[in-house]
Amino acid sequence: MLTADVAVVGGGPAGAAAAVTLARAGRDVVLVDKAVFPRDKCCGDGLTTGALRGLDELGLDPSAVASWHPVDACWVRSPSGRTVQFPFPSGQGHFGAVARRTDLDLALVELARAAGAKVYEGHSFKAATWSVDGVTITVAGLEPLAARYVIGADGMWSPLRKALGVRLTGRRGPTAAAEPTATRGYLGEWHAFRQYFVSTGPLARRLWVWFEPELLPGYAWSFPLAHGVANVGFGVRRGAAMSAATMAGLWRRLLDVDHVKEVLGQDARAESPHKAWPIPARLARARLDEAGGRALFVGDAARACDPMTGEGIGQALDTAAAAARAILSAGPFRPAAAAAAYKSELRSGMIIDHALANVMSGALRSTKGARGAVRIAGSTGWTRRNFARWLFEDYPRALLLTPHRWHPHMLGGRGAFGSAL
Repeated sequence: MLTADVAVVGGGPAGAAAAVTLARAGRDVVLVDKAVFPRDKCCGDGLTTGALRGLDELGLDPSAVASWHPVDACWVRSPSGRTVQFPFPSGQGHFGAVARRTDLDLALVELARAAGAKVYEGHSFKAATWSVDGVTITVAGLEPLAARYVIGADGMWSPLRKALGVRLTGRRGPTAAAEPTATRGYLGEWHAFRQYFVSTGPLARRLWVWFEPELLPGYAWSFPLAHGVANVGFGVRRGAAMSAATMAGLWRRLLDVDHVKEVLGQDARAESPHKAWPIPARLARARLDEAGGRALFVGDAARACDPMTGEGIGQALDTAAAAARAILSAGPFRPAAAAAAYKSELRSGMIIDHALANVMSGALRSTKGARGAVRIAGSTGWTRRNFARWLFEDYPRALLLTPHRWHPHMLGGRGAFGSAL
């Protein structure tokens, strides 16, 4: 039997970040993933300031990410057709970037391996049992793995969470029934399409956000990558009227819109078929732990994406860091304390941020609301600069409502990778 202090199921940004943090703290960490990296992952590929700072703290080298492309501004088009440039601070590090998940996730897995975590790629999770002393997981092609803790970074439908709904005795555990039963058939709060385009024009070197009337409170985007590639897509709030056929029709119409075609350029062509994916954004209602605190869930498995933008990489890194801190502070014999610390940190920070983001998303449901938001945000140089920092999570969404997170220069910090780029 294999043993570890902590097992991590899932090698995306959340799982890799947790593995890096724990391994560097001297814990014996095993990370397993059903995929072999590099592998594609449906995503908009955008990296906010918050995500960049998390990657910087992990020690990621941007030069190790082949498609890495920094951006210096965000261009937003209102439903009225008004276009506003929201610039990032210059000469203070980086506040926005774009990178294919194929490249980014590979670099993070390699970072976890370099930190000392044992990484097993191509081994899918099968089953789990737990006791007061820890969790034993079964993984295809490996011996059973026994660990004091397991971190579930295995996506919004988390096979690990489902497996831990049954105890060793075969009876349902006291903590396991709530969320899987309540969310049967869960498809996320957002749905997104994306497609890569090559041979794009010069305007596609900018990062674009389009508030199209039929997408509200969602939006469309064109995010620039290295070598003249653009990640183009849209995200919409999921609803009863938003069927797969409806979304496919939206995609076709979006690509035929004049201002989208102008940005992509006349020579742009699709690199590959479009892909779609669901986005979970219900952190406040998610089950964050199982197995008496022996299992903690992070990233999409915690439903942690931003309810206003659908952004998930920064949230994945933040939840992973919080879960790792909770395990380190509680030690191997106090799982309930680890779960309590993890949930307390999220409730006093990210969950409040998401509540505010939900309110803001509601304001963008109408054309009038979206037009007003862009007009106010773009009214002066000061509002344009500070709206860009707020939108890209330079600081927490609800920072002003949470005094315990205040610190000097909290609204004007430097960007990420200031010494590397």
